[in-house]
Amino acid sequence: MDWGSIIGLIIALSGILIGQSIEGGHISSLLQPAAFLIVLFGTFGAVLLQTKFKTFAQGLLMLRQVFTRQEDDRHELAKRILDWSTYSRKEGIFMLESRLKRETEPYIIKGLRLMIDGTPPEKIREICAIDMYFDEMQLRNAVKIWDAAGGYAPTVGILGAVLGLIHVMENLSDPSRLGSGIAVAFVATIYGVGFANLIFLPIANRLRSHIQSEMKRREMLLNAWVSIANGDHPRIVEERLEAYLK
Repeated sequence: MDWGSIIGLIIALSGILIGQSIEGGHISSLLQPAAFLIVLFGTFGAVLLQTKFKTFAQGLLMLRQVFTRQEDDRHELAKRILDWSTYSRKEGIFMLESRLKRETEPYIIKGLRLMIDGTPPEKIREICAIDMYFDEMQLRNAVKIWDAAGGYAPTVGILGAVLGLIHVMENLSDPSRLGSGIAVAFVATIYGVGFANLIFLPIANRLRSHIQSEMKRREMLLNAWVSIANGDHPRIVEERLEAYLK
């Protein structure tokens, strides 16, 4: 569990609720199911309209990465890379088959297989770089649903407020209901702006940070494979890895 993300969300929501109480308002006045449904479903409906369902679903599934602690395995991965380098230099690159059987990550399996098959270093770089590029584009397109949600939510919130005001205008004959009715109408605006700036946009930025870390990790693997395929000494491979471990 990534407690930093959870604590950040709690602090943001608490600030709003405590501020509302300090100003003499009631927290219950911010709890309006109708406004919540208008903003939430309206926003995600608009996002789904502009996005392929597969990309939309992938973006939703990526949400768990925000609240799940992402382990940094670069140092452990560097040790495995040095093992590949040392072993291939002693026994031959074709003998890395035994190391391949220990791996479960598709990207690593593909890179090791290309080396074992005797693929030229530049071809390894070309093939793996293409994989990296399209994987990154797919992930970034999925993250864009949260950017889009952050853009649509405030506008949908205003739409909810207008709908609420229409309901208020229908009850002008009862002045006692006007004040509370207007207050309820503007809650939709609060939801729209709040969702956008406290939830949707921060989620998008956090996910982009995860993508950047993953691409850096893959770049480290790619350069290591090219170096090993070139027959570089393990010490040279280690020197190149150090730049990625800072």
